[in-house]
Amino acid sequence: MTLDPSTFSTMTPQEFSRTVAAMSDRQVEEIMGGERRRTILDAIFRRFPSAVRADRTAGVHKTVDFRVTGGPGGSSDTYRVTIDDGAARTERDPSGEPDASLMLGPVELAKVLTGRGNPTLMVVRGKIKVRGDLGLAKSFSSYFAVPKG
Repeated sequence: MTLDPSTFSTMTPQEFSRTVAAMSDRQVEEIMGGERRRTILDAIFRRFPSAVRADRTAGVHKTVDFRVTGGPGGSSDTYRVTIDDGAARTERDPSGEPDASLMLGPVELAKVLTGRGNPTLMVVRGKIKVRGDLGLAKSFSSYFAVPKG
């Protein structure tokens, strides 16, 4: 099973979650280290606004950067998720300082997005590095509906 960016527009969050869950860590690393990486990451982060839980983010005004490592030639890509009073928006290659910043590989990103991994445990084990507001980093996933496969 593989991630095909051309199907993202018709794929439900649950289908995406099932597809990623069926992939091995090695498959995730391979596809996210190749030419489709940027298209896949763009599609992933475009979905954040539709997954925001307005009931949990009312009155919240925070920014979280995701620096996803493991790109071609050791490159990384940075995306910002801004939570603004019940809504969310994303941007690629943000400027300025976020409230919290997460640095993680594509496997860890896949596990967090699909609910297959425990972000707190990944931080403790050094798989995710956090700078800034640790409380925000810990509660961030509760602000979004995590699709289950």
